[in-house]
Amino acid sequence: MIELRKLSVDDGMDVYVMLQEIPKKENGLMNNANGLSFEEYKEWLKRKYADSERISLVDGWKVPETTYWLYVDGEPVGFGTIRHFLTDALRKVGGHIGYGIAPKYREKGYGKKILGLLLREAGCLGIDRVLVTIQLDNAASKAVALANGGVITEQTDERILVWIDNAQKSSRFI
Repeated sequence: MIELRKLSVDDGMDVYVMLQEIPKKENGLMNNANGLSFEEYKEWLKRKYADSERISLVDGWKVPETTYWLYVDGEPVGFGTIRHFLTDALRKVGGHIGYGIAPKYREKGYGKKILGLLLREAGCLGIDRVLVTIQLDNAASKAVALANGGVITEQTDERILVWIDNAQKSSRFI
């Protein structure tokens, strides 16, 4: 069974272990929980939960965002974040959605699955067009975004910008 679970301040050791397996920084994704002690991770969960409850910018740049865990057969295998809206900077780097899969679970279709599920959640947040920014050398994420209906609209020296029309719910997001 595959399911997306919203971050909770009560998340435990299973999520913590998974987050330690995903690199701190890889392909543009930041995993700020990597390297934390378990006690620090519990405090990090509280901050991330608070991020999802906000409705406006913090410090002029940090947008509200919600974090989710991808579970497969009861075990966390990856995570994703949805930014509730974009700033000018996020329209160039970051976009609405970022996600990562633990290395031992890669190449099993979970990237495509988590992005599809995150698109559905973004739709519930009222996000009709979703931007995903992908580093040029990240062929796997490019394939995942395109498989979820993405269209490349721009390419820079460092990344591609992929927009996904999220207005119509479709079985491809399941």
